[in-house]
Amino acid sequence: MLRIGLAVILLLIVSASTTAQPSGRGEITKYVFDHSKIFPGTLRNYWVYVPAEYDGKKPACLLVDQDGIQFKAPRVLDELIAKGEMPVTIGVFVQPGVVPASSEKALPRFNRSVEYDGLGDSYVRFLVEELLPEVERKTTKDGRAIRISHAATDRAIMGSSSGGIAAFTAAWERPDQFSRVFSAIGTYVNQRGGNIYPSLIRKFEPKAIRVFLQDGSTDHNLVGGNWFLANQEMESALSFAGYEVNHAWGTGDHDTKQATEIFPDVMRWLWKDWPTPPKAALGSEPLQQVLIPGEGWKPVVLGMEVPTGKLVVTGKNISYRIDEQGIYRGGSANGLVDSGAKRALALSPDQSLLYADDDSYWVWSYQIQADGSLKYKQQFYDLYVPDTSSDAGAGGMCVDRKGRLYVATHAGIQVCDQAGRVIAIVPILGEPISNVWLGGKDSDELFAQSTRGFFVRKVNVRGVNSIDPPIKPTAPRL
Repeated sequence: MLRIGLAVILLLIVSASTTAQPSGRGEITKYVFDHSKIFPGTLRNYWVYVPAEYDGKKPACLLVDQDGIQFKAPRVLDELIAKGEMPVTIGVFVQPGVVPASSEKALPRFNRSVEYDGLGDSYVRFLVEELLPEVERKTTKDGRAIRISHAATDRAIMGSSSGGIAAFTAAWERPDQFSRVFSAIGTYVNQRGGNIYPSLIRKFEPKAIRVFLQDGSTDHNLVGGNWFLANQEMESALSFAGYEVNHAWGTGDHDTKQATEIFPDVMRWLWKDWPTPPKAALGSEPLQQVLIPGEGWKPVVLGMEVPTGKLVVTGKNISYRIDEQGIYRGGSANGLVDSGAKRALALSPDQSLLYADDDSYWVWSYQIQADGSLKYKQQFYDLYVPDTSSDAGAGGMCVDRKGRLYVATHAGIQVCDQAGRVIAIVPILGEPISNVWLGGKDSDELFAQSTRGFFVRKVNVRGVNSIDPPIKPTAPRL
């Protein structure tokens, strides 16, 4: 009883500033969630807002807010829903978790930064797999079942500060669950790696999400970075990649004053054209050079035409093979590719360079000599490592006729230019990719293998098979 009592008192103190506001016409009910498996041992308060217009007969839209009730949200939702300026929406306002203290002499463990600032899918999994199913088991005071739409276009998520980056991360990781984001004074600095987002946004194939950012020019400037500059970098990256993005820059500090003032307009913008879903953009120029608009991933079916192959030997020491389906099946370097277990090998289009991964975030480059020996090894391709992994997870590799290297990794297919830089990342279902190759009748189909099987999509590039004559690509931009 002592442990639970301390946690509940703590949660009440933390949430006091967010709950002292009238609820308007909608119904607000408070609950405690205390049985998370994703964040074990945590307790947290959460509130469910049900608008007066909700009849319980069909699923409502959803708005999730981190750090409890903010921006005078219930009152604003009452007004906007009543006027038809946004759909009938159930609000779930949730506090970060706290692990109760083990004794009166100890402090609880505060999970806010772990849950909110941390990258990866842990927090959105908590919402989707644990909290929201529990919400849907609740009823209103008059017995109406709480039914929430599971369509991404019907779901929005928001927050401020660390809760702001948590909202973006949730939609970034699971655009199939959340498609609309409001991030106020978001913490896109290096507290737990959030500073990498502007780079990732520019490289990843865009996701179908709409984002509104808010910050003030006198926001924090601390050891993790400058909040205002970081938010501007986010807006620039989202615009660069073609996302539906809007923003409001003010002169305020690290507070929610401006966010509260603009909140009604933010909701109108986020929900505009509903139920039409936000559209994914075309992405950066390197992505557009590789991908074809409208061509998505499709499961590989039996009988699909792929190039034939055979055992390939380069010189007398290095070998890898492509089987009769054109699938790269592994290789060996007979001890010449040293220092580590190399799972993947590939040749440059002119067959002068060998590429090999080393179970980290590097792909090594070797020059192949006339006698088949290797010289001038170098850590050359610098791969992106997801926050949830200790290495890039490089699997199969292949090259196109322009000399770009395609690497199957935990984050998806990472496309690298000849200078060794990751210029594009193409995910598949948010899963690790174990193999990749370019095949098909004209070598213009990108094949990939994940835990769900094989997938393919038509692309703008053409692959190179090592059984074909060497091709000299054009020199890279340095």
